[in-house]
Amino acid sequence: MVSSASSLLHQLKVLRLVLATNIIIWLTACSTQAPPTELAPEPEIVKKAIALQLNLTQTQLTQKLNAATPALEIGQINVKQLEPIFIAKLPAYHLQGTYDLTIKLPRQQAKQKNNPFEIYLQRQIEGKTWRLLKRETSKTEEKTQWNTYLIK
Repeated sequence: MVSSASSLLHQLKVLRLVLATNIIIWLTACSTQAPPTELAPEPEIVKKAIALQLNLTQTQLTQKLNAATPALEIGQINVKQLEPIFIAKLPAYHLQGTYDLTIKLPRQQAKQKNNPFEIYLQRQIEGKTWRLLKRETSKTEEKTQWNTYLIK
């Protein structure tokens, strides 16, 4: 009688372990789902994000070269890849593709076609604004940091 009670306790422990493992796996699977692509940024936000990224780079260059800032016009955006991810526990979208660029200088105009782009966009918690995220890797730390810029 004692051995059957001991066997029953052992079976209950094994059953608890199996149930606990299944619950942990289920919870982990639920928490790692990607954000829905239906909530991905609309084309106007993508265009503004590319323009912001170009302006950030252009500002650095014009300051170093002590040159005038040319006007930029973005057109024909083609998103080739959309990857929903989480960054800092908030839904984000990694987009890659191409765009056409017109650079308007004081005496001339230049056009570039099929420029590649790669951007990370994240909708803020309240859902009203988007931010451009730029990955910054520190040489001293292996951890990736993100700088964010409000898209207006």
